[in-house]
Amino acid sequence: MNTRRKTLFIIPIIVLGLIYSCAPTVKVTNDYDHAVNFAAFKTFAVYDLKAQQGQISQLNVDRVINAIRSEMISKGFVETTGNPDLKVNAVTILKDKKEVTANSNYYGYGGMYRPYGYWGAGGGMISGTTTYDTYNYVDGSLIIDIVSTKTQKLVWQGIGNTELDKRPDNPDEFISSSVKKILAGFPPGLVAKK
Repeated sequence: MNTRRKTLFIIPIIVLGLIYSCAPTVKVTNDYDHAVNFAAFKTFAVYDLKAQQGQISQLNVDRVINAIRSEMISKGFVETTGNPDLKVNAVTILKDKKEVTANSNYYGYGGMYRPYGYWGAGGGMISGTTTYDTYNYVDGSLIIDIVSTKTQKLVWQGIGNTELDKRPDNPDEFISSSVKKILAGFPPGLVAKK
């Protein structure tokens, strides 16, 4: 058995695991109108997104638009400016949040799981301390709405949500992979067009 070969094979897996474990995890949900025939849609346009004051920079707006275009085209849709079947809109919501956790330690004679009693039973004395940890983070959501231009109604919506405790190391990759994950469920019930 060649140990060196196994070691060289394992190292790239560990490095990839560390790279992907550092990126924030995006939780995705989606919903759609079950009465709509999604196979009828062939073309799309992206709404003219604007940088939202205090929410998202123009750089990130451009990243979101480019990622949406790329995903829709990879699914076989054609981008057009004249009378598209679908209009795609994206909205970001960023909220500053704070989480407080309490950590309690109990100890003493006759304390928890000791042979002389349980939680102080049997005459033992229990002492304890509680510490509080505060954690500030940004709760970020990217909402992608897809509207039928024929009916002017929302036909599909995908939402990606994550906790951001710092700026992603590679915003291009983070936004692209987030949009891909959100749009993975579009169109519903169909195999992606080639």
